[in-house]
Amino acid sequence: MNEKFIIQPTGPLHGNIEIGGAKNAVLPVLAATILSGQNCTIQNVPNLSDVEYMRCLLESLGAKTDWDKPGGILSIDTGTVTSCKADYEWVGKLRASFLVIGALLGRYKIAKVSLPGGCAIGSRPIDLHLKGLAALGAEVEHSHGYVTVAAKKLTGAKIYLDFPSVGATENIMMAAALADGQTILENCAVEPEIVDLANFLNSSGAEIRGAGTDTIKINGVKELHGTTHSVIPDRIEAGTFMVAAAITRGNILLTNIVADHVKPVIAKLKEAQICVEELENGIRVWHDPTQDIISADIKTLPYPGFPTDMQAQFMSLMAVAKGTSIITETVFENRFMQVGELKRMGADIKIESRSAVIEGIPRFAGAQVHASDLRAGAALTLAALCASDVSEIRGICHIDRGYYKLEQQFNKLGAQINRVCDE
Repeated sequence: MNEKFIIQPTGPLHGNIEIGGAKNAVLPVLAATILSGQNCTIQNVPNLSDVEYMRCLLESLGAKTDWDKPGGILSIDTGTVTSCKADYEWVGKLRASFLVIGALLGRYKIAKVSLPGGCAIGSRPIDLHLKGLAALGAEVEHSHGYVTVAAKKLTGAKIYLDFPSVGATENIMMAAALADGQTILENCAVEPEIVDLANFLNSSGAEIRGAGTDTIKINGVKELHGTTHSVIPDRIEAGTFMVAAAITRGNILLTNIVADHVKPVIAKLKEAQICVEELENGIRVWHDPTQDIISADIKTLPYPGFPTDMQAQFMSLMAVAKGTSIITETVFENRFMQVGELKRMGADIKIESRSAVIEGIPRFAGAQVHASDLRAGAALTLAALCASDVSEIRGICHIDRGYYKLEQQFNKLGAQINRVCDE
């Protein structure tokens, strides 16, 4: 069923919002449950369509799952896994499902996985994943839209990533956890989600050190066991609500948030003259009515740089800031897909190669727009909240991939967003 948002401009948003579990952390953890072959209980699981896709993929492999959605608890028994083939039906819907390749290879020494799908935000090659798995001893074969990796045994190795890919780091960590000997992974990703996966694996009996730095050492063990793990808060959901407070000139307290994970967002909000205060129970973000929101330049980089997943949302803020700002996207080559739709709402944005030059306007105008991907959908929602009149956002299925009932969350803060059928 196609649905859309009807968004009325409502002025400043006020109130408290509790941040949910991180989508980008829970998906690799769910894939990693394959390694133990026992029951794992994952807590603080966000009720998102991407999580549902991953759950269904695990069930298609033979796993048994029980999801208490209101409680955010997902139990997974992978002792019943009977297949090492991840079909296109699920992998085509969710790029992160490619993460099962490392877990299946680690436990069964073979995996056949469809080439991945997900948001159309640019090329995200899997060559680094496969080079790393090959370095552990796997043979790689491409055939009919599938990748097959197989090994008689996996042996620890020294692996250098040409780029600090999050997915490659995660897949190699999972496969190496059950390899013979030590694996040293250099120039790896340092995102909080990597640390969360390492913590989950270590609680299952793995021996992983250095997660969160650019060098991770993994001592392979014979087997892993079931465990209980609570997923970290979603730093991108947090950043989105922080920008919502700024763009609507409101005042929002965010709880269940790790301040260190959103440092680059805090820095840029402060540069734009938005007030941010770290409190004992969370982070408060508000706009001082005596101050203009001013332009700030952004360059997306791997963590701890400014996250590419916050680029679109920050662009909406800069579109109504005073002055000229430049946003440079270095992570994905096709992540300005929101620009055309923001221009429909009156934004003054010009694309120059990998950069967007933004001249601030006083206010967005309401319009009918379409969300091409998850974060573009969030950016359009933010723009509509402070527009001069009503807006319609189609393609909100993309938004549901990363935000649970976003309209209800915003409505608690004073917004007027209705989800209706798009006939």
